Amino acid sequence: MWIQESIVLSPKSRGYHLITNEVIDQLEGLRQVKVGLLHLFIQHTSASLSINENADPTVRQDLETHINKMVPENMAYYLHDYEGADDMPAHIKASLLGNNLTIPIVGGALGLGQWQGIILGEHRVRATSRHLMVTICGE
Repeated sequence: MWIQESIVLSPKSRGYHLITNEVIDQLEGLRQVKVGLLHLFIQHTSASLSINENADPTVRQDLETHINKMVPENMAYYLHDYEGADDMPAHIKASLLGNNLTIPIVGGALGLGQWQGIILGEHRVRATSRHLMVTICGE
């Protein structure tokens, strides 16, 4: 069985957001899959997807603090700043962290570890809703 659809995430502030439940709630076909794979692809160049800690929100705060030190705003050598000081840093962060995830499906549920969740890295100060292309393959 193959299922492919687009889902929309609500707008988020800059930072790292646990979106596991928001994704699952929009995947009607997930419960029908006993064994398979979920592939998520974010259709934006200034946001990212990762799997990380799902319990302690300070992990997400620390991720934001660290990545902002690694990729600061207002660097004199940035040429691409059409949409503000966060424009080029957002693209760099998205490239470093990635635009897709593949997660096993086990018995109609995501096969994430106990402390794992799907994280949206929102790298723009003012972002709109984000679109994910979702592909489910399984039986």
